[in-house]
Amino acid sequence: MKVLITGCAGYIGSIAADLFLKAGYKVVGIDNFQTGYKQPIDILKKRYANNFIFYEKDLKSDLSEIFERNKDISSVVHYAASCVVDESMKNPYKYFANNPNSTLNLIETITKYNIKNIVFSSTCALYGEAQYVPLDENHPTNPNNVYGESKLMAEKIISWYGKIKKLNYIIFRYFNVSGATEDGVFGYSKNPSTHLTENAVRSALGIAPFYLTYQKTNTFDGSPIRDYVNVLDLDEAHLMAVEKLKNLKKEKFQEIINLGTGTGNSVLEVVKKVQELTGKKFDIKASDNPRQGEAPKLIASIKKAEKLLGWKPKRKIEDSVASLIKWYTKNPQGWEK
Repeated sequence: MKVLITGCAGYIGSIAADLFLKAGYKVVGIDNFQTGYKQPIDILKKRYANNFIFYEKDLKSDLSEIFERNKDISSVVHYAASCVVDESMKNPYKYFANNPNSTLNLIETITKYNIKNIVFSSTCALYGEAQYVPLDENHPTNPNNVYGESKLMAEKIISWYGKIKKLNYIIFRYFNVSGATEDGVFGYSKNPSTHLTENAVRSALGIAPFYLTYQKTNTFDGSPIRDYVNVLDLDEAHLMAVEKLKNLKKEKFQEIINLGTGTGNSVLEVVKKVQELTGKKFDIKASDNPRQGEAPKLIASIKKAEKLLGWKPKRKIEDSVASLIKWYTKNPQGWEK
């Protein structure tokens, strides 16, 4: 079975491509290298030879050639997006121009080629400030940043195509992602990093100083509380979603599902856990430029994921930290190109 993965040169997408290929899928990957890296693509090509085909392509461009050459694509997993909250508040045009429009062109193209199944990586950022915790899929959507709004727009595009074109979809609204592959081969490369656990591990390994980038919030220790889901758990959910959609007969399946751990940790709790597990203390410095537009507390209800997909997270924050130690030991600055 052949699956198309967008954003496969990025952090989550490259790990997903590796996971799908290990599971026996043939993968067609797309990335424009706006934020992705060439090294994971080279590794995937070397590891999986003819089972991995890659196209350097912008999703807003004409994609017909890819589908003409790969008429056996049966499902699409759409990871590609601009995805930094703080950047979206500083450069809203980039996010509104990219995230909805890329999704629109992709969806229009796959429906022309009669591909009926898509799994979309969305975000908990579109919920905005939590009205209750844990957040389930019925929680009102009220984004308080441009990134969340742009992903909500993309969700609505998919939903409308589902109604009009009978597209089957699973939209994953996932919470904070952390970790690397267990062998330390694939991991997070953005430098400077915008991920808490990654930054804390880098600091513990002496790679870079650690700066707190949150605005003080109304929580027990003044730092935001988040639900940190391991990247492998996250990508395994996407694999299970593709399996779910491919096994459909004539029934339609159009669902929005949260992904997280169902528990939460504050920023300061995560930092202390990294120090504990690495056995290294490091200075914590306040940033001169704290993040904007972030909610104080976001924790997922994951009951729907378990009910519909049989998915539960297998890994804890300790596992994410252990994999990151391997990743950053091998790649202190992440991918080079």
